[in-house]
Amino acid sequence: MTKIHIIDLKFLHEHHTVAAFLIESNNGLILIETGPESTWSQLKTAIIRLGYDVSDVKHVLLTHIHFDHAGAAWKLAEEGATVYVHPLGLPHLASPGRLWDSAFRIYGEDMDRLWGKMEPIQPSQLKECLHEQVLDFGDVQFKALHTPGHASHHIAWKHEDVIFTGDVAGVKINEGPVVPPCPPPDIHLENWKASIALLKRQTTQKLYLTHFGIVDDPVVHLDRLEVILEDWALWMKRYHDQPADQKEVTEKFMAYTQQQLKDAGLDQENILRYEYANPSWMSVAGLLRYWKLKEQGRL
Repeated sequence: MTKIHIIDLKFLHEHHTVAAFLIESNNGLILIETGPESTWSQLKTAIIRLGYDVSDVKHVLLTHIHFDHAGAAWKLAEEGATVYVHPLGLPHLASPGRLWDSAFRIYGEDMDRLWGKMEPIQPSQLKECLHEQVLDFGDVQFKALHTPGHASHHIAWKHEDVIFTGDVAGVKINEGPVVPPCPPPDIHLENWKASIALLKRQTTQKLYLTHFGIVDDPVVHLDRLEVILEDWALWMKRYHDQPADQKEVTEKFMAYTQQQLKDAGLDQENILRYEYANPSWMSVAGLLRYWKLKEQGRL
C-alpha cells in the first residue's frame, strides 16, 4: 500500500479544515490538492518536514479549480510541477482573471486574507484529464473520475482502493456529520447524485476528503451525504417557490444548519471548523440558483 501523507494546511489558522495529500513515487512527488495560496507557507513547511523540498513535487492533481483546492497550484508550477485538471477547469488556470473577478464579487476585500494570490500557469504545464483516464507515474497510478455536481470541472482521483474525493463526497470534520458544500455557480443535484452513484460502484476501502481526512465506510458515508443533500435542497426550494429576502433566508439557513451540527453533538469550535471549510451562506446562493435554473429549464 502506498504511503499517503495528509497535510493539514491550517486554513485561517484552524486545524482540520483543508487538506492536501502527498504521495511518493519513483517519478517524483505527487500532490493531490494544493489549498489556497494563503496557506502556501504551511504547505511548504509540511513538505520540508517530510524530508523534501517543494521542487520535488513533480505532479499536482487537482479535484477542481476552486481556490481552497487549487489556489496554490501556480506556486507548484513555478517550481516545475505539471498540473493535472479537468478540461473545463484548465483554461481558468492558464488565465485566471475571470475566476478571480467572479470570486472578488463574492468576497471583496477578504480575497487576500482568505485565498492569497492566483497567477497564470503556463499552458505547457497544464494537462487535461478525461474521464477514466489513467495517469501512470511508474510505481503509482491514478484514474480520473469525472464527478460533476458540486462543480462541472470536478475530478475524483482513484488510487489503488482509495479515492481522493475533493468536494463531491462532502465535508466531514472530527467525527461530525457529512454535509454538502453547495456554492454557486455549478450546483446540479442530478449530476451530483449520479457522481455519488459512480463512487459507490468503485471498489473502494477509504475516501480521502479535502475537508477533512479519512472515511473508512464509503458507502454509508455517501448514503448519508445523499440524505443531507436532499434535505438542504428541499429546505431551500420553499424559498425559491415563495421568494423572501435573501439576507433573511441566509440567516435562517445558517441557524438551521448550525442546529443540525449541534444536534450531532458538535461543540462551537468544531462548528466553526465546518463554517470555515463550508460556509453555509454560500450554499444559499448555490441552491437558490439551482432551483432558478431548474425552473427555467436550463438544467
